[in-house]
Amino acid sequence: MYLYIETLKQRLDAINQLRTDRATAAMGAAFRHIYSLLPVLLHYHHPDMPGYLSHNTPHGISFFTPDETQQALLETLFPDNAHKQLIPPPDNAPILGLYSMGSTSSIGQSSDSDLDIWVCHQSWLDGAERQALKNKCHQLQIWCKKQGVEISFFLIDENRFRMNESGALGKEDCGSTQHILLLDEFYRSAVRLAGKHILWNLVPSEQEAHYDEYVMELYAKGALVPNEWIDLGGLGTLSAEEYFGASLWQLYKSIDSPYKAVLKTVLLEAYSWEYPNTRLLATEIKQCLHEGDIIHFGLDPYCMMLERVTAYLEAINDAARLDLVRRCFYLKVSEKLTSGSSDEPSPWRREILAQLVARWGWESERLTQLDGRAHWKIEQVRVAHNELLDAMMQSYRNLIRFARRNNLSVSASPQDIGVLTRKLYAAFEALPGKVALLNPQISPDLSEDHLTFIYVAEGRANRRGWYLYNQAPEMNAIISHQPLEYNRYLNKLVAWAWFNGLLTEKTHLHIKGTSLCDLPRLQELVQDIATHFPIRLAAPTPKALYSPCEIRHLALMVNIESDPTQALRDQVVLFDFRKMDVFSFGQQQQCLIGSVDLLYRNSWNEVRTLHFEGESAMIEALKTILGKMHQEALPPESVDVFCYSPHLRALIRTRVLQLVSECIDLRLSSNRQETGRFKALKLASDTWGLFFERMGVSVQKLKNAVEFYGAISNNKLQGLSIQMDSKQANLPTVVKNYASEGIIQFFFEDHPPAESFSIYVLDEHNHAEVYQHCEGSKEELMRDVCRFYSSSHDRLTFGTSSINFNLPQFYQVVEHQGRSKIINFHSPSQDEVTERVSPQLGQNILPRSPYRP
Repeated sequence: MYLYIETLKQRLDAINQLRTDRATAAMGAAFRHIYSLLPVLLHYHHPDMPGYLSHNTPHGISFFTPDETQQALLETLFPDNAHKQLIPPPDNAPILGLYSMGSTSSIGQSSDSDLDIWVCHQSWLDGAERQALKNKCHQLQIWCKKQGVEISFFLIDENRFRMNESGALGKEDCGSTQHILLLDEFYRSAVRLAGKHILWNLVPSEQEAHYDEYVMELYAKGALVPNEWIDLGGLGTLSAEEYFGASLWQLYKSIDSPYKAVLKTVLLEAYSWEYPNTRLLATEIKQCLHEGDIIHFGLDPYCMMLERVTAYLEAINDAARLDLVRRCFYLKVSEKLTSGSSDEPSPWRREILAQLVARWGWESERLTQLDGRAHWKIEQVRVAHNELLDAMMQSYRNLIRFARRNNLSVSASPQDIGVLTRKLYAAFEALPGKVALLNPQISPDLSEDHLTFIYVAEGRANRRGWYLYNQAPEMNAIISHQPLEYNRYLNKLVAWAWFNGLLTEKTHLHIKGTSLCDLPRLQELVQDIATHFPIRLAAPTPKALYSPCEIRHLALMVNIESDPTQALRDQVVLFDFRKMDVFSFGQQQQCLIGSVDLLYRNSWNEVRTLHFEGESAMIEALKTILGKMHQEALPPESVDVFCYSPHLRALIRTRVLQLVSECIDLRLSSNRQETGRFKALKLASDTWGLFFERMGVSVQKLKNAVEFYGAISNNKLQGLSIQMDSKQANLPTVVKNYASEGIIQFFFEDHPPAESFSIYVLDEHNHAEVYQHCEGSKEELMRDVCRFYSSSHDRLTFGTSSINFNLPQFYQVVEHQGRSKIINFHSPSQDEVTERVSPQLGQNILPRSPYRP
């Protein structure tokens, strides 16, 4: 047994050295420098070293001694041999090991790949020590980025996977969406930079189900030296419930890494296809290690993932996705076979890829097309985007069906599922007026030299509206090309071109076919959008995604396509200068607002456009804006009004901005609790009333004084802008204040000491249902509702497929300092002792249709 263990250790060291060499071979000097220096920076802690915060920060890696290369790097940090005075950490080092994982060292690593580093630490670190170590890693991350290397640190408690704990969901951390599947990826791809060997590699695959017993036996027989190994646990406890959360996570990751995400999502699908006899890829790689079959692509985890996915897709005769997977693999490797021989020090990646391409039978034309991805323009990117998204959605649907067939629930926490579905909803859901963003990772530059906007009027062969071409307006060129995009309104088309990167400051603009908008007006519109709406913003925080979306940046474009002031040209207009009202102008009481286009970005980073036209355009635009603001929302960070009229432009802009700002203030004012707030607005010869209530804003046309005062009186008496069933109890004020259109909201209110609670449900239109005297598990209710919505509602449409990501949001009404407030509903943590009440929920615990299948 001892000799067998020693043989395995030698093989592990050989594989680790091979992966270390591969990780650094084709990378730049900065990457090699940091990759080698990381163990030193976490082993020692000194004010002159990067990452230093305070003297009591945990540091020190088990069994680590700097080698010659690392000693030389230390000398660059400490001139005059000052590094020799560094105090060695204590023997019982807090850090058990340092490991890179993911694509690093595999064929999937490219020159722009980032680093994922696991810092595995002792379980005895307390909360303050863990936070100090986390802060140190954050400072090192900032320092590495300044050196040109993107790096993410993950603090891993040695007992994390045994205790089924998870990190905080973030841009890189999958949170609770993956558990054993995350460990599977770590085991198959880990490279030990410093610290202990990974014990899991020693346990034969056939003993995985009895992992702990086998390890104890090894220690009992003296085959293992105590404290020499890090033991994160076995893979025998894989729960099929992980697949749903993991597929959501990969779908989210596809926003930034589409080619890698397709491979990993189809791998999840292959795992589910083998259920319940799933053989994880890490276990297969370990089997090769035990059998000495290391020649197999050097046990490259990406190559073996491709083999597993290929076998699955061939078994189900899915030739289309197999071809896509191969293209994704080729593009992820980012090694251009058409560029001639490689001068890199280690050409192994190119050799493997050439073997695979020859096996696939690809022609040179296909290689040329793929190698030219950096020069793809909108037509090719749109095809690739739709193809990638369709493949991801198909895998997602297959995993949903798998979960339904096997009656599986979701293992991820409701909070993490809620945040992920919000991210996906914001990125993928197709809605009227929403600017669809093509994946920016497919091609780096979609800019066009020429963009031509052509308007087709009513009664022509083509439908009325605007057509966009990436050609100069020579008719022969236009006729022979399909338009890039169509929309009925110009603002949406310009926004689409801007946010997808086609429109830049170097683009030559052309406009044809209409007198509604000339070239100077178009250029002005483009400049206004470009100045006030940056293309890229920081990703929304989990807190923002778990809350109702709020308008962050709002712009109103007035009179782009319909401009009543054009009629004022060369005319003598009689009006009272002291009563110059752009909404009811002159003796003719003419409204000078002919069209209003909205462009806004919300707190989920969605970009929306809307168009309103005619004399009521202003009131309709106001109602729409205010309806998207719940009363507890923060005001927009910016509100801009742009007017494109040749006459009275400044006056129109100022007056509209004043009106919009006043109405937003009325909607969001938290210190005005009276229910009868209203604003009267005269448009042309009509008077309109806007009624501001807790749950929304209603609009009513008021024809005479009796009707006007009657509407105010009724509104005060009713107190709500919607009708509720007379048999239902009134909603608490705090719930009314939190009502938000567009999402489904569940509010729980406890009633101690009776152990019962009430549920207030607001649908997407703020229609309310109330359920009293409920008993049972709120967490189970939440899971059931989320599961139903994830699999039953058809809201996202791409071709023939549809997926819903607009899952309900859950809140708790609590008392704080004598006042009711709303907080996100959190399920009980693992270490809390909760008393389960009767499993039978109250008679009305689940809402009627549409909430119940």
